[in-house]
Amino acid sequence: MSRPYTATGSQEKSRLGAIVIPVTPFEQNCTLLWDRETQEGVAVDPGGEIPKILDAAESHGIALRAIWLTHGHIDHAAGAPALAKAVGGIPILGPHPADEYWLQGLPQQATYFGFPPTVAFTPDEWLDETQAVMAGEIPFQVIHLPGHTPGHLVFFQPEYRLALVGDVLFAGSIGRTDFPGGDHQALIQGIQHKLFPLGDDVLFIPGHGPQSTFGEERANNPFVRMFTIPKHS
Repeated sequence: MSRPYTATGSQEKSRLGAIVIPVTPFEQNCTLLWDRETQEGVAVDPGGEIPKILDAAESHGIALRAIWLTHGHIDHAAGAPALAKAVGGIPILGPHPADEYWLQGLPQQATYFGFPPTVAFTPDEWLDETQAVMAGEIPFQVIHLPGHTPGHLVFFQPEYRLALVGDVLFAGSIGRTDFPGGDHQALIQGIQHKLFPLGDDVLFIPGHGPQSTFGEERANNPFVRMFTIPKHS
């Protein structure tokens, strides 16, 4: 079942639409983002269950124009080629090129985690912090935040106060760093210096589990609380 996103701004009905669709046995949060004025949108981290994603897009009248990937783990990336093909060859954007080995290792990931056979692929475009990506006519900033994986990205929309954080940060927890290329210190520093300064009111959609805000996690997340920079007025 998909879960809706509610904008944190003052708009009675946000121009930015978002729904979360849990997919794969890992209950990974694939998110559909779209511009309500153009009905053009994107799929973020379509890890699998492509018919479920297509049904959600159709039921909301979303014309998918691209796929964005936060990182190269199988539950986030494995379904991207099939979804791209199903929607007429839309481009796959991201992650950062430091995650190339994860995408090339998707067949091995499938074997290790018990997923169906999965193909390796190269995205149509790697992303880094010099770029922005568009959901319809709504721009999102690209933030490179390694730690869970070396090439992990976060997508942030400043006007609507929404971030797609993948497996960097969760409600009450943080991403694992015990996979190859993981870096616990880099993850904590990224959360501290790149995410929390965006504002306590920012709502984030994580790769797994419920939504939260940066303010809630700054105050109460036991895994980052002791490292949090002081809040300035």
